Amino acid sequence: MLGHSSNPPSKTLAIIINNGFWPDVDPNAFRDEERVTSITDVRIRQSLRAAMADINRQLASYQHNQQQAGRMACDAIPPEPWQSPGDIELLYTRAIYAQAQADLQERYRDYSATGEGKKRGETMDTAADDYRADAREAIAELTGRNHTTVELI
Repeated sequence: MLGHSSNPPSKTLAIIINNGFWPDVDPNAFRDEERVTSITDVRIRQSLRAAMADINRQLASYQHNQQQAGRMACDAIPPEPWQSPGDIELLYTRAIYAQAQADLQERYRDYSATGEGKKRGETMDTAADDYRADAREAIAELTGRNHTTVELI
């Protein structure tokens, strides 16, 4: 589990209001679905708000194009033939959750000077990178872009 706190997390965190186009974010759902139980309420909200700002910025052109087409909220976007109803909101939420998880992984890595601490920190860095890749893939799927994987040799 990430992070430890002397202040136990709250059972009910207030919904994070979004920009009106994308869905609001429920920190309680994030905590339950992502099994992030030992992080403070303040840290959960901060990570989710930062993730929302980042993902919304990445989707700004997509959102603008949808609004120009008369779709004033994401639930008005017709799904692509390969998508099911609700997939756009699901993928958006997945991107937010993955970005927030990446942030939490980096914030709570162990800075111990021991070999075990260094190994744990490297593992958490890899996990953060994996979460960022999940966010990119969710955005690509949401917008209909092809997924591309590039590996440096």
